[in-house]
Parts: sequence; C-alpha cells; structure tokens
Amino acid sequence: MSSRARPESSSFITSLWSRQPPTTPPKRGISVQLFIALTIICGTLLLGGVLAWKNYHSLQKIMLSAAGESAQQLARTLNERARRLIEPPENVIHLLAYDPITQATTLAQRLDRLPLLAESLNANEMLSAIYVGYTNGEFLLLRELSSQPLKESFSAPPDSEFLVQSISLGPDLTMAGEWRFYSRELGLLRTDPKPDYRFDPRSRPWFAQAISQAETAVIKPYVFFTTGQTGITLAQRDATGQAVIGMDVEIDDLNSAVVDLRMTDNSELAVLDAQGTVIAYPDTQRIRLSDKDGVLNLPKITETGVASLAAVFQHPPPDTMPRLYRVNGEEWYGMRAPLLSFSHYGSHLLIAVPAAEMLVDAQRALIEEITWVAALTILLLLLGWILSQRISRPLQLLTDQVRSRADFDFSGNIGAPSYITEIRELGQVLDGMSRTINNFQAISLALNHETQLDRMLGDVLEKLIGAFGVDSGAIYLLDSDTNTLQLAAHHHSNAYPAALHLDADSAEALPATVARALDSSAQFLCVGLDDRNQEQLGVLVLQLNAAQPHAGEVQRTFRRFVQELSGAAAVAIETRQLIEAQQRLLDAIIKLLANAIDAKSPYTGGHCERVPELAELLLNEAISATDGPYADFDMNSAERYEFRIAAWLHDCGKITTPESIMDKATKLETQYNRIHEIRTRFEVLRRDADIDYWQGLAQGGDPHALRQQLERQYAILQDEFAFVANANIGGESMDDADIDRLRQIGTRRWWRHFDNRLGLDKQEMSRLGNATRTLPAQEELLTDRSDHLVPWTARKPPVDKNDPRNVWGFDMHIPAHAHNYGELHNLSTRRGTLTAEERFKINEHIVQTIMMLSSLPFPEHLKRVPAIAGNHHEKMDGTGYPRRLDADDLSIPERVMMIADIFEALTAADRPYKTPKTLSESIKIMTAMARTGHIDPDLLRLFLNSGVYLTYSKRFLYSEQIDEVDVRRHLEMLDA
Repeated sequence: MSSRARPESSSFITSLWSRQPPTTPPKRGISVQLFIALTIICGTLLLGGVLAWKNYHSLQKIMLSAAGESAQQLARTLNERARRLIEPPENVIHLLAYDPITQATTLAQRLDRLPLLAESLNANEMLSAIYVGYTNGEFLLLRELSSQPLKESFSAPPDSEFLVQSISLGPDLTMAGEWRFYSRELGLLRTDPKPDYRFDPRSRPWFAQAISQAETAVIKPYVFFTTGQTGITLAQRDATGQAVIGMDVEIDDLNSAVVDLRMTDNSELAVLDAQGTVIAYPDTQRIRLSDKDGVLNLPKITETGVASLAAVFQHPPPDTMPRLYRVNGEEWYGMRAPLLSFSHYGSHLLIAVPAAEMLVDAQRALIEEITWVAALTILLLLLGWILSQRISRPLQLLTDQVRSRADFDFSGNIGAPSYITEIRELGQVLDGMSRTINNFQAISLALNHETQLDRMLGDVLEKLIGAFGVDSGAIYLLDSDTNTLQLAAHHHSNAYPAALHLDADSAEALPATVARALDSSAQFLCVGLDDRNQEQLGVLVLQLNAAQPHAGEVQRTFRRFVQELSGAAAVAIETRQLIEAQQRLLDAIIKLLANAIDAKSPYTGGHCERVPELAELLLNEAISATDGPYADFDMNSAERYEFRIAAWLHDCGKITTPESIMDKATKLETQYNRIHEIRTRFEVLRRDADIDYWQGLAQGGDPHALRQQLERQYAILQDEFAFVANANIGGESMDDADIDRLRQIGTRRWWRHFDNRLGLDKQEMSRLGNATRTLPAQEELLTDRSDHLVPWTARKPPVDKNDPRNVWGFDMHIPAHAHNYGELHNLSTRRGTLTAEERFKINEHIVQTIMMLSSLPFPEHLKRVPAIAGNHHEKMDGTGYPRRLDADDLSIPERVMMIADIFEALTAADRPYKTPKTLSESIKIMTAMARTGHIDPDLLRLFLNSGVYLTYSKRFLYSEQIDEVDVRRHLEMLDA
C-alpha cells in the first residue's frame, strides 16, 4: 500500500537534488570559535592548576600542624579525665587513713565501720572495692556487687549489693576466712565461712609499697582478677603504721574517652606506659590477654595487632608534628603526647590517623578550587564563544543549515541574524524551501501511516496548501452510486459546495465540472485524481494566490508538479478505500454469520447480537474508569475493533451444534418429541386391556369384575403416562424415587408384530447388529437399547488433554458415546432436558469456535480474536471449559465477555427450556458466581456501579423482568 505511494510523493525531492552539482569536500582547518575556546580553556586550566596545587600544599602543612596541636590537646583532655578518676579516690583514702577501722582489733569493730566504707563506694563510681590490710596478716574488703554476672560469680543472694571478705585471727591464733553478703541498706543476708580462703595482704605489692612510704602509693595499671576490668590500686598506710588502706579504681572509662577523642572515623588511639603496655584502647577485648593460668593481663602494643600504633611506638615522632608512616601499603600520620596523670609509669598517648582522612579537608578544598576553576573556564568559554560568534561570519550558520538539508534533515527554520541584506534574504529563501520540503515529507507520512481516509485527506490537503503557498483547497471524491462529487476535505475556506451532481457529459471531465461550479472571481487549479487503472476517483482543488508569480496563466511546470503529487494522493485514496471496503465486507460477513447462527434456532435468535452490545457497554465503562482497579486500563481503536469482532464471533461454533440439541425443549426430543411414541405404546396397552376385557366376557367371566378391572387398568395407564409426560418436560428436578418409578413403568410389556429392521438407514442398521427376534415379540414400554447408542467417529473432538491432536490446550471430559437416545436415559435426566452427551455437545460449540477461529489467518492486530471469543466459558478459579484457565490467564476483555454472555443467557426470554430471569434474580445469581470464583468480582462491581445492567435491560428485556435491584446489598456481599 504505502510502498507504491512513497516513490511518487518523493519524486520532486529526488529530482531537486539530482540537479545539484557534486560538491568538493572543504579543506580541514580550525574555526575561530574553536581556537578562542581552546585558548581560554588552556590558559584558565594552567593558571587554576598552579594556584590549586600551591594552595593544597600550604593547606596540607597547616592541617598537619593543627593535627599535632590537636594531639597535644587530646592528651591534655585525657589527662584531665584521668585526674578526675584518681583525685576523688585519693582524697577518700587520705581520710580513711585516720579512721578507727585502722586501729580495730576485732572483726566486730571493723564491721561497725561498714557504713562509712559503703558510702565511700557509693560516692565514687570508679571504685570497685575498699580494703584494709593489717600488719598481723588480718584483712577486710568491702566490694560492691554492681552486676548480675558478678553476683553469680560469688553465688550471692539475689538482693545482695555488697560483699565483705574478711580474714581474722581466731582465739586459737589461726586465720579464719569469712564472706558476708549485705543488702543496699547493709542488712546482713547471709554469712559463709570460708576455711579455704587464704589471703595475706602483707605479700601484695600495694601493701609492701604503701607500708614503706608516707605518701599514697599508686600501683601500675593491671586487670582486676575478680571483675576483669582495667584499673589501678591506691594504697595509704595509717598514722601508726599498723594498717594499710587500699582502693581499686577502674579506669575503663579511659577506653570510652579514647573512642570519643578520635580525630577521624578510622583513627587509632591508645594509652601506653613506657614499656609499651596498653593501658587504654577503644576495643577493650583486644587488651585482655590470658596467660597460661587463665589470668588476664594487659598486652604490649605489638600484641594487639594494631600495626599503625605499633609503628608509631617503635619509631616515635621527634616532635609534636605528625610523622608519615607506611604500614602494610597504607599511609598513616602518627603522633605522640605524654600523659602527666600517669607520669609514674612514663605513660603517653599514641595517635595514628589514615593519611587520606587526615588530609580530607585539604583534598576537599582542592576539589572546590578545581571546581571553581572549571566553572570559571566554562564561563570564560561561553563569553569567548559569544565573542567569536560576533567575529565569525553569519554565513557559517547558513552553511550549516543548508548542509543539514543536504543530509535530508528538514526540521527547524533557516536563517541567520545579520545586518547584511543579502544574507538575510538568502536565509528567508532557504527557509521557505525548507518548509516546502518539510511539508512534502509530512504529506508522505500522512499518505503512508494514516489509516482513516477522512483524517488522511484533511492532513494531506493542509500540507499541500502550505507547500504550494495557495489560499485554500478542497478534495472531492466520486460517488459512483449517486453519480456525484462529494466534498471529502476542505481547508481555509467554507465556500466549496458539499456535493456536485454529474451529468453524462461532465462525468468524463471531472476537473472541468468542478472548475465551472466554483467562484469565477478567484483562480483555481483543478487536478483529477486517478487510480492505478486510470479510473477517476475525484478532484484536487487549489485556490491560487493572486500575489504569486504563477497566478493568471498557471505555469506548466507547476501544474505538472501538482499532478505528480496528486497521483500519489490518488493511489493512497484508492488503497484506503479498498481497505475500508474490505473491512466493511469483513464486518458484514461476521454479522451475517452471527445472524445465521441466531436464525438457525427460533429460540436463541438475537443472542449473538445482544452479547456484543452488552460487552461493549461494559468494556467502555472499564476504559473510562479513572479510579479503582481499571484506572490504568485502556484500549486503542485497533484493540476495540478486535474486541468487537471477537464479541460477534464468540458463538460461531454453534453452527456445528444440531438444532435438536440447541432447541431441545423436552427430554425425549430429537428431531421431534418422542413422547408421541410413548403415548402410542400406552394406547396399545389400553387396547390390550380392552381386548382382555372382551375376551374375558366371551369366556363367560363376571362382567362386573371385568369392568372394574378394566377401569382400574385405565386409571393406572393414565396416571403412569401423565407421570412419564411430566418427567419429559424437565421443569422440576428428579430424585431417586422418581427414577425408580420410571424404570418400574418401563418394565411394562407390549407386543410388537412388525419387523423393526425395515425402513432403516445403514447407520441405524449397524447399531441394531445382526440379532433378530421372532415375531410377535414383547417389547418393554421404556427402553435403553443398544441401537440408541451412537459411537464416536473419526471426527471425535480432540478435547482430551492427552490427545495428540489437541494443539489448543483443551481439557474437557468427553462422554463415552457421541449420542445416547435411550428413553430411560433421557427421561432420567435429573435437571433440565439435556443428557451428559447433549450437554457436552452444547459445550463443544466453544471448542469449535476456537478451532474455527484459530484456523483463520487473522492479521497481527486481530491475533487475539480467538482467545477473546473462545474464553468466555472459562472461570476465574480454573474450573471452566474448554481449557480450565484461571484468573492469571484471562485478560480484562475476556472477563468482560464472560459477564456479558452469562447476563444475556440469564435474562434471555427466548429459551424453550427455561423461563427468563428477572433483573434481581439474575444479579443475585451473578453475585453468587463472583463470590464462588466463577466471574471477576471487580468487573461485576463496575457492572453494577456503572448501571450497565440497567441500560442493557431497558433496551432488551421485557418490562415485567425489570424489577428493583438492591445494588448496595450486592456490593456489600462482594466485599464480604
């Protein structure tokens, strides 16, 4: 279609460029704009780079000096914290050195001083224990049980807060150990004698050091055996030199202080003594080392695995300035500062900071300077570019624009601002040429892509008027049925007649006819539109502008060009008309097939017409929804057309369903209602009763008794026939008792005197088999004979999922026989009139629908027609047929078809086997179906909320069917 129109519409463009002489490629060089830009960039980058590098090194020195000062400040801060840890306990121990506890000679006297000792522990959080050692070896210690693990280690009572450990000299001059547990109020909770508790304070370093000097002794930091905490011991002898007061001071607070004082996130800090023993470090687990006896000790810095601090310790900086170290391939800055609070041990603070983090501010400043240099460079570049544009010739811009047109890029305008008249006029001429060619491209695009003839003609005409520079235009198309020219499109004027009637002469010269009918005061160019067979399609009309050079006598070249371009338009018009005609033909054939299916049965007429109407009503509501589950659902015109075709074809498989099954109103109905045969057999039985009566009289029987017997037989036969006839209607469901009575009635016998093999076709004869019976023969009143069973032939439908012919994915149970005409079998149908075989045949119509539609070569935009048409008997829970699809497999259009088909079937008034449902009954049934997973509840909500059910009902239902529907109650049931 479009491949024929494209060469003709682009012939002008081809000829235009074919006349141009070949151009020689320009010599390579550098433009003024580029030269000025490169100069500015290089100068700015060189100057900015030198300044940035110099500033970076200056800032680096400043930051290193500041880091050294920070290290000293950190040391002073740490000194202050250490001082606050040690000074309070020192003040307390000086006071306790004069307390009577130092002179106490008995345990009772010493215990009297417990309140003072407990208050001292409570007043100093860092104190873990206070104890007194005596020169005679006696010992008393008060420990605060500050944690549950500590209580458990001493097996203390639950309410214990203090532990007194004592060693006292007994009456027998032997040392006796004892543990006492006290509450917070110093109430005694338990006393445990400890005969194995042996501790001589005189052997401890704190006792020996304190007893030999008057000032307070400070013991080197170590790990307390009992609590596992790092601390120091303060010891002070009393005034008489007979006892030593000791205190354990925890210094783990220094670890958290070290964490808080880190310069950067990855800085390493530690407090060491002169021998390199770690006193404080952020990770307390790394400074707890066990010896071979399990005793915790403080490690050397080389034992912690912190290589950066180990390097600083081994090679300390010569001054307060940071020193650069390379450790394991990484660069670190190390610093060292003394700690006066632990001057007894030569303690000092070591700091190691990653070089990248130390200089991060300098690097950030360098980046900022580089950014400013880059920004300045860009600013100067823009200024230079503007100046260079002023310097360079405006013709360069025109050259680039024309070069883009030479590369077939006709977008945008052509022109260059200039005070030179010739350049400005040249730009205007080139711009007009570019717009013309761009219009030609738009014409070609409209011819090739627009599918609607009316819109295509309007778009093409608008572009033609713009390309030719004329005042207005119109397109007339020939209607051969009415022999008139109909106005198909017009632009910039409403003065064109809507229709022009043609006579015999004017039919041969359409342009001349149009020219005569137009305003004679204006000048028009009328060009005929001919198809590929040179048959006239219509006329293109252009109203010329009097100011144009071709006004008056139209130039021959301009007319020829218009005729060439109109030829492409004519081909496109012909193609669109053919497509629309084919589409109308397809629609007509589809509706013809649907109407034929409806007309096939007088009872289902209109189903194939009503379902598409209802389906489109509901689909339009889903498309127009602005909120809810369908807010994002949309369909374009092609998809809607696909859905419309599928809706009309949704039951096309019914063409294969026999009318005798489709319209089966009674159970015994085939091509006719076989109740007549049954009634005839009852007539035979009645006649037999009459014969028996007369024979009895002839043989001298009692007339009165025979008459009573005859009347009783009459009544029985009438009652039994009425029962069989009522069962044949199928209006009420049958229970087991009804079926048993049918079988009992069926056992009645009657005499057949004629051959039942006469007058049969070959198929009936084959089902009877070869067995014959001697006449007369007794027959049962109601029978299921072997000849009632019709086997499947080679045309057995491939619906079993294991059938190799089943390429459609069907999954249906297929009965053992194609038909079963057995009288008892049909009459025993519990509900309705259809047997299982007939129900399958009814359901098979959807199988045939899918098979028929799948065999058709639908174009790409109609590929989903078989699925939309063939899935309306599926269910959301996967129990439908023929493929047992579930909600994940069903699209919204397919779900719409399900609801439309069900609602039409429920409300249809033309079914012989049921009475039409009222509106409320139908909605009730559909609500139940939605709640049990058969149909989409969201779509049913839309069906009710939008009022589609009522719109459809007013058009197609009887007035007595349209009753009140409590929509709110049904919506609540759907939400329950």
